[in-house]
Formats: sequence, C-alpha cells, structure tokens
Amino acid sequence: MISASTHSQLTLRLKRILDQLSEGLVERDTLARRVLLAALAGEHSLLIGPPGTAKSALARRLHLAFSDGRYFERLLTRFSVPEELFGPLSISALEQDRYERHVAGFLPDASIAFIDEVFKANSAILNALLTLLNEREFDNGAGRIRCPLVSVVGATNAVPDDEVAEAFFDRFLMRLPVEPVSAGQFAQLLASPADTGMAPFAERFSREDLAWLASVTAEVRVPDTVIALLGQLRSALDEMTVSVSDRRWVKVVYLLKTAAATEARADVSMWDLSLLPACLGADRESQHQIAAWLLDRLGIRMAISPPRLTRVVEAFEAQLAAELKANDLDYDADGRLRFSAGDLAHEVGDAKGGAGALRMTYQRKRRYGEVHIEARTAQVDALIARIARYAAEVQAQAADLAQYAAASLWMDPAFADAARNRLDGTVLAIAALRERAMTARAGFEALPRLADGQGSAPDPVVHDAWDD
Repeated sequence: MISASTHSQLTLRLKRILDQLSEGLVERDTLARRVLLAALAGEHSLLIGPPGTAKSALARRLHLAFSDGRYFERLLTRFSVPEELFGPLSISALEQDRYERHVAGFLPDASIAFIDEVFKANSAILNALLTLLNEREFDNGAGRIRCPLVSVVGATNAVPDDEVAEAFFDRFLMRLPVEPVSAGQFAQLLASPADTGMAPFAERFSREDLAWLASVTAEVRVPDTVIALLGQLRSALDEMTVSVSDRRWVKVVYLLKTAAATEARADVSMWDLSLLPACLGADRESQHQIAAWLLDRLGIRMAISPPRLTRVVEAFEAQLAAELKANDLDYDADGRLRFSAGDLAHEVGDAKGGAGALRMTYQRKRRYGEVHIEARTAQVDALIARIARYAAEVQAQAADLAQYAAASLWMDPAFADAARNRLDGTVLAIAALRERAMTARAGFEALPRLADGQGSAPDPVVHDAWDD
C-alpha cells in the first residue's frame, strides 16, 4: 500500500497538475480531471463538441503534465495521408527493398498525442491507428515496433456511424461531450485572458512515476459489492441498448483501480462508479441514462429503496383497512343467526312478496382478541425497527459520500451534489414511511376488542421479502 508520505506527495502533485491543466479554462475542470485520469491509467480520451469550446486548448496542455517523452499533434482532413501521422517512407530502405518509415518525431515515437478531427481521416489511417492505440505497437515494414505512447487525446465535432469509426471510437475509454460555457459563466469567459500557450508545469510525471503507479494499481482490490453493481449495470445497459465490449469493461475496472490508487485507497469505492457514464455511454443521452441509473442505486440498496418500502407499508395499511371494515355474522342470545324482513321491506318492491323473505343481517363489526392485536403490532414493530436501520444506513452512506467527495481528485462535483440530494431525499422518504407505519400500528392497537377471550393469532401480513 502507498505510504502516508508518498500518498501526501502524490496528492499534492496531482492537485497542482490539475490546477494548471484547467487554469484559465472556464467550466473545464471536470474535463481536465477526466483526461488526466485516463492518461494515468494509460487510456485515451475523446472530446466531442462544437468548434470553439476549448477542446484543443485542453488537449494541448496534457503533454505538459508528463516529462521524458515527445508530444505529437496533427489536424486530420479527408485528404490526410499516412505520412502525416506515421512518418515518411525511408528512401534508403526502399533501395534495399524494405518498406519502412522514419517514425522519429511522429505518432509512433510520441508519448502524448493530440489528434484533432480524428474521424475525418480515411479508413486506411483509422485502421492503422487501431493497433497503435490499443497495443502500443506499430507495423513498420516487416517488423512491429513498440511505441512509448501513454495517451492520445482526440477531438471531433461528431462521431460518424460506420463500422470502421465504431471500432476506432471504442479505443477511447473516456468519451467526453464538451458544451459551450453556460450563461452563468459567460461573463467570466469574456474576462479570461487569451490562451497564448503555457510554460512547462512545475509538477510533471515521469515514466518511473507511471510505472510505480501501475504497480500500486495492481494491488487495489475490487469489492464484491462493486462487482455486483457492475453486473447489474451490464444487464441494465442491455435494456438501454447500450453496447459495451468486454475489452472496455476490463479497461473500466483498471481505471477505477487507478483512481483508488492515486488516493491511497486499498479498495475501489462504489462512489468511484461515478466515472462510469463517460466510459460506457457513447453520447450525452446514454451517459445521462447511466448516471441516473447509478444515482438510483449508489448508497441505496434495493431493500432501502422508497418504492420497495412503500409497498411494504401499503400492505400493512391495506390489512388495517380490511380489518376495520370486516363484519361478523350477528347471533342472538340463543346462538342463532338473527334474521330480519322488515328492515329491507322498503328496498324490495316485487309483486311476489319478496320483501317478506327472511334475511341475515350484517350489522355487527368484527372484534379482535389480544392475541390478534399483539401479533399485528409486533409485526409492525419489526417493520419500524427495520426502517430505523435502513435510515441509519442511508445516513451513513451520506456521510461516506461527503468524506469521499471532499478527498476525491476525480469525482464530478455535479454528480456528488446529485448523489447527496438523492440520499437526503431517501432519508426524508424513509422518515415519512416510518410515520405511516406508526399510524398503522396505532390503528391495529385501536381495533375493536373482544369483551372476553384472547382470540387467535392471524396469519402474518404478506409483503415483499425482507432483505437485510
């Protein structure tokens, strides 16, 4: 595990890098965090948005956070040729019947790269990029060379819908929609200085730092609870018709472990899953769907969910209403059923004398013995006790979220606020259900009682199965 001193140094360095990465860029702090985390995990990011939204400015800054490597940048068009990315052909190699390129100074030789308008290149270039981005290898002539690539940041206005583009799109673990600055921050945007380039960052990561981080990341554990949530999400994505490859799932888990390692945690937290929308959703709409799914479940087990508890409380309320309305057959002092014709004469007007027929009367409210009432109140008491435990659990999750968000380098503040609001709302909903359960208990306690006799124990109220 990371030592306290090493962790303190790592956290301080990352905070300084993040500050410089987003300095002067309005509403781009979360994007900066996502891009840097992807690079630390050895993954690639894709910025998707209209022109003029600081995609290029953010991407160009990333290389300033890393030392010991070359930076490569290229704007692609539909007329781009492989030489622009992979280097010119070697004339001397051609003279010896070898098809090789001079890769020095080009993408195969870079550690951090920015490729603007990535999908405007032809399919030949995109196919050549697939192996380089995923395996960090490049076919140069008859041989395959290892590439020092750490991370590529791509930028595009839109993602085309074709087979080659889909395969290339899958190589970017972080898909980050970029929107224009909001109206509330427009004045700050206008007051921002022009981006004229930045000096090298005071703090930078070397290859030794990245190797050390990778070794620490390998030791991070993924709890069963997190694995279970990922499995549930995978099933939910099938229903959302969101396709996620097995390769992407493996990379996502490594990213989560990297996030934990940079914060000196031995285990992945369920709150790390707030990173998932940008990794699993292909566009803004699907990312919002995934975020909503997570907000419904993070910190809230199914047994604690207000809809589930509501159904349980409603079962007791329905039982109480049924018992309050229940009637018994009315018997006279000799134990015979009471019959009456006169009471119904005004309601029956047939010509055959039906009004005179004897009828049983149902005017006696059912009464209940102590055994019945004690059984009902005991079952409600069990419900109230469980609700109290659920409320305490949700409050503990809210405290855990507050602690996590305060220390996290990567959590989106907007997601943290939404999760906090959801937990607070759940606590209020559980409190309201407790009051309803208390009212139901009082109702059972006030049921009409038998004058003598203990009565018999009723069957338990049927409701959703408990899940502690």
